[in-house]
Amino acid sequence: MKNKYLAYAIAAGAFAANGAHAQSSVQLYGLIDLSVPTYQSHADANGNHVVGMGIGGEPWFSGSRWGVKGAEDIGGGTKVIFRLESEYRMSDGEMEDQGQIFDRDAWVGVQNDTFGKLTAGFQNTIARDASAIYGDPYGSAALSTEEGGWTNANNFKQMIFYAASATGTRYNNGLAWKKLFDNGIFASAGYAFGNTTSFSNNSNYQAALGYNGGPFNVSAFYNHADRAGFMNQSYSVGGNYTFSIVRLNAGYFGYVGDQGSLGKRRDNAWTVSLKVAPKGAFDYELGYQQMRVKNAAYNSDGDIPNANIGAFDPTQGVHNGFKETLYGSVFYHLSKRTEVYLAGDYMRLHGGYTVGTTFGATNQVELTSGIRTRF
Repeated sequence: MKNKYLAYAIAAGAFAANGAHAQSSVQLYGLIDLSVPTYQSHADANGNHVVGMGIGGEPWFSGSRWGVKGAEDIGGGTKVIFRLESEYRMSDGEMEDQGQIFDRDAWVGVQNDTFGKLTAGFQNTIARDASAIYGDPYGSAALSTEEGGWTNANNFKQMIFYAASATGTRYNNGLAWKKLFDNGIFASAGYAFGNTTSFSNNSNYQAALGYNGGPFNVSAFYNHADRAGFMNQSYSVGGNYTFSIVRLNAGYFGYVGDQGSLGKRRDNAWTVSLKVAPKGAFDYELGYQQMRVKNAAYNSDGDIPNANIGAFDPTQGVHNGFKETLYGSVFYHLSKRTEVYLAGDYMRLHGGYTVGTTFGATNQVELTSGIRTRF
């Protein structure tokens, strides 16, 4: 009889332990991306090229990172969730952003199938996540309540700043709500506090709407950022369509930036790309994007600043021009977690469009190979 009761007790204890484990979880995870060797033309004022590890030390596709995420089931179908994520460089072991331990994510929130997901803290802008499905061919094709991302340090990454807040492509002091409905509709909204006595200064609000339609997915966003007292507005619409082994992505971005006495800067940008993923270990990507500026002021270095976050110099005058970039890549997947790649891009500048990385040259070539793995 005693042995029977002991067996019951052991079974009950195991059930309780398993139940507690199911209700609360913490996970350590990460990603390593190392691009080597890399080649970049026009890398100094004399027109010389550079061969090294990463573009300016940065990997090509994904910032190397580690993080901790967790969830606790508090009943009624509701979970308390959190994420802390830090980025580092494999090339020299340095933190990506000096002095900022968790420079990718530092947020806490609640999630429920009925009301969706609400998070607060340092996190992706919702415009960045909503436009990732067509911004480039490397992320997920479908919208979700999880954070997404675009590629990292190369010349075709810069279109991501149309989806930025006043503090970059992540909110400081941000609130974000996302919900994916059973019928495929995706809705989200975000707000970032300026945390100043002038309530609107450095504040930001965004809204996004989309639809997961199986082989096709679409989304759009509106963004309003107040940076240093200047209003910035951007908007975008795009999507993707998958047929057989091919995924086609396309999107448009518009931007209006207040420049005080210099008038408004107006940008029009678009992107198109495709991913070919036949059976086997290889997949292939090809893309093109164009960013046009009208009446845009330069920054203090004499270059076109990024949308939403770039400070301009009113003494530099205004300029028109455009930047176009062609890019491509080949991946070979060693496993579900690890792949090697070859990639490159060609950027050309027209008219008054200048960027600091070319040191006055009107074109630049970037080439790389690398390895990426997850844990």
